[in-house]
Amino acid sequence: MSENEAGAPGRALSGIRVLDLSRVLAGPWATQTLGDLGAEVIKIEKPGTGDDTRGWGPPWLSDGAGEQTRESAYFLAANRNKHSVTIDMAQPEGQALIRQLAQASDVVIENFKVGGLKRYGLDAESLTALNPRLIYCSITGFGQDGPEAGRAGYDFMIQGMSGLMSVTGGPQDEPQKIGVALVDVLTGLNAAIAILAALEQRHRTGRGQTIDVALFDVAMASLANQALNFLVGGTAPRRLGNAHPNIVPYQVFETADGHLILAVGNDGQFARFCRLADLSELASDERFTTNAARVAHRDALIPMLGAALKRQTTGEWLAMLDAAGIPAGPINTIAQAFAEPQALARGLAQALPHALGGVAPGVRSPLRLSESPTGEGLAPPVLGQDTDRVLTDILGLGDDERARLRGAGVI
Repeated sequence: MSENEAGAPGRALSGIRVLDLSRVLAGPWATQTLGDLGAEVIKIEKPGTGDDTRGWGPPWLSDGAGEQTRESAYFLAANRNKHSVTIDMAQPEGQALIRQLAQASDVVIENFKVGGLKRYGLDAESLTALNPRLIYCSITGFGQDGPEAGRAGYDFMIQGMSGLMSVTGGPQDEPQKIGVALVDVLTGLNAAIAILAALEQRHRTGRGQTIDVALFDVAMASLANQALNFLVGGTAPRRLGNAHPNIVPYQVFETADGHLILAVGNDGQFARFCRLADLSELASDERFTTNAARVAHRDALIPMLGAALKRQTTGEWLAMLDAAGIPAGPINTIAQAFAEPQALARGLAQALPHALGGVAPGVRSPLRLSESPTGEGLAPPVLGQDTDRVLTDILGLGDDERARLRGAGVI
């Protein structure tokens, strides 16, 4: 573990310092996760503009007087539990400051194009030479090698290239992207997992290492059963809309007043559902007694189930299905999801005091550790909020030197 005393005391990663050179979503999601776990995250941003996502609004955060700020909801989503430090890495003095911070850090994470930081002397080879204990994580679209390594990668593009969009959407519709930049989010989570593994390895060996995480790799790995359906079966999966390729019935059904999701996971649940829906004869029909048989005879089964489900309302069905132990649920809007009793009981919506006054809304971290809880933490910082403190506390820069650097546009 680092000898740093920075970070959140009592949390799992207290004492770990992360130098965050990333922006937009995948990298910031990784560092937000590490920050939630107690690491001290120092986010380096360009003076004047900062992370691109600061301007990706509306909507904008309101300050304590109810006036709109220029802090976007997008930026707030991925940057809690961080300290913002403005440094212009295009300037030699800025590069020198970042190198000093890297020497005092445990982890560096960046998401520049392959080779993009080498001209600044901020690449893995340069920084690990200065700090052999450093864990240096690079997030790119396609990884550090291969014919596409030099290309920029974006979530939407990667969803298409990886095959994810080929299995998303209705059978007769055009391929669809997921409604959230989920490849970026999953890449951030995979990067955080790799960093945690590297920290444990360093605990045993005393040596850091480099980590190569690619959006394309993550998207392909996250195809899960669909990837194996192809690798085992030899046929590319097709779009099934809200149906499941390997489980039946496991999809959206229309009710008397809306829709619900029915997620029958085994043969016992199917038999109970048939009794509940006055379709007991289907449970003994050899075409439907097993999941494999139901998948094979999907086209015959689904219309019969659909007709039965239309006889009652969504609320009536959900009450009966829950009582019978059959997995089912509503299709909520995001507003309805936050109003769910479970979301309220778990405190999933949180509000953190913000530097501009008022509070910054957020979603609580899903990581719940009994001995080192994540807690509420810090609201996403305003641009440069922590520049003076970090450069003073970590690098020992005095007032005059900071004023000189600020006048030169370095910080």
